[in-house]
Amino acid sequence: MSSAVVPPVGARIRQARLERGTSLRALAREIGVSASLVSQIETGKSQPSVSTLYAITTTLGISVESLFDARDPVPGTAQEAAREAAREAAVPHALAAFAGDPGRRIGPLVGPGGRERLELDSGVVWERLGRVPGAEADFLLVTYRPGGSSSGSGGLMRHAGTEYGHLTSGELVLTLGFEEYTLRAGDSVCFESTTPHRYRNDGEVPAVGVWFVSGDVQ
Repeated sequence: MSSAVVPPVGARIRQARLERGTSLRALAREIGVSASLVSQIETGKSQPSVSTLYAITTTLGISVESLFDARDPVPGTAQEAAREAAREAAVPHALAAFAGDPGRRIGPLVGPGGRERLELDSGVVWERLGRVPGAEADFLLVTYRPGGSSSGSGGLMRHAGTEYGHLTSGELVLTLGFEEYTLRAGDSVCFESTTPHRYRNDGEVPAVGVWFVSGDVQ
């Protein structure tokens, strides 16, 4: 799975936290993790799990979509350096474009090499399949590697939005409230994302599917 753009998620989380005047320790306490983990996520030394990412965005009052969205580059990041280099060379550059207009549309056609990609903890990969400015939705190709889970601790997560998923290959176990479902290739799910839930791949091959979360704006 190739990708043209890898967003600096940690730097954006830090920027959102500072904009809201929240200390690193306060954020860690609120989401129930160590301050050290939050620091490692912000500096790019560690990637959040799906559940931790949603906990962070919920606490900071931002959407997951906003972590992909363009904003002013954070000083000292690769994004800022790429933008500056593109200016000096006076040629188009994928990362420079990513740092541009926040109203930028992704699509209508997005090829495999043009997807923005997030490598999350616990063996999960998100690839952004498109974006319509102003739409409150996450449109993602999701991969759970063998042993991958949406929560490294095994806990359930909940977040804003309505969740739709369609598995194209592999198997994925969904814990939804007090029920457990096994998704196989061709199966689909839909539910309110405020219902506690967790995904995990107990199989030996990647589980891949298309996920759409609407209304994911705090």
